[in-house]
Amino acid sequence: MDISTTYLGLTLKHPFMVGASPLGAHIDTVRRLEDAGSSAIVLPSIFEEQISMAQGGKIHHMDPLDAEFAELLAPFPSPERYPLSPDAYLEHLRRVKAAVHVPVIASLNGMTKEPWLAFARMLEQAGADAIELNMYGLATEATEPAAAVEARIRNTVVELKRHLHVPLAVKLLPFFTAFGHFAHALDDARADGLVLFNRFYEPDIDEGSMTFVPRIVLSTNHELPLRLHWTAILHGRVRCSLAITGGVETAADGVKAILAGAHAVQLVSAILRSGAGYIGVMRDGLTAWMHAHAMDSLERIRGRVEALGATDLTERANYLNTLLQTGRTP
Repeated sequence: MDISTTYLGLTLKHPFMVGASPLGAHIDTVRRLEDAGSSAIVLPSIFEEQISMAQGGKIHHMDPLDAEFAELLAPFPSPERYPLSPDAYLEHLRRVKAAVHVPVIASLNGMTKEPWLAFARMLEQAGADAIELNMYGLATEATEPAAAVEARIRNTVVELKRHLHVPLAVKLLPFFTAFGHFAHALDDARADGLVLFNRFYEPDIDEGSMTFVPRIVLSTNHELPLRLHWTAILHGRVRCSLAITGGVETAADGVKAILAGAHAVQLVSAILRSGAGYIGVMRDGLTAWMHAHAMDSLERIRGRVEALGATDLTERANYLNTLLQTGRTP
């Protein structure tokens, strides 16, 4: 039975890999993840703010030591809070590449098209098999139109593709006015893959201090349907690879991801809950399901579920059927 897949032009033994997280921050852990069967490793992110501080002592063109900007920049982490400095990140990447045989994907996390992006070339030179660009930024400026937000990300992809020789995946939030159109724009810009979706980390309110506080909760498969739906819509309609991240909690969830059209499935929360060995559980669950359904290769099942949302009308029909099935009306 052939469960191999191709993602970003890289041949993987199976679709399940470790996504960007602290799991990739230590060599011993990375070795355990490979031994447990991870088909690739996405390293934790190196951040725009780290790089710009190291390069010029500024965050988004502002000096944190300048009284004019001190209050605005105060919420940003100080350089020593990041687990790896830019130079240490490059060295860690080199060491991981020397320690494992599976593909190693570096994660570059930012929100602007600025000189810090030159760091991507350094990641390539340090041995990254691919780069995952995580453009995490919520559009809160009321005067900035949606087209400008999309153009900024697309232009960043165009710029990186002009200088990189390794594949480039783009990890996205789902909050775009017409996500399908934007996905096609990134595909036209020659992105090698789309990673669906970045989790939106919403802060909570501490009622005692009356302030926003960071909050993180491990993902569950309640988050999966959005990812399945858009993967199914895009499968066969874009050239680039598709990966699902977030909400894949069980082996059945992994099967659903492939049926929707995913080339790869990134795991983080499931491994944090259950340990590195859970990668084998996911792989074996996929194999068992394929055997039970007499499927001898992954290619035979990828994208087998027809997208409900292929048109606006079928989306509307699905909405009505869902409401009628539950007996609810808005």
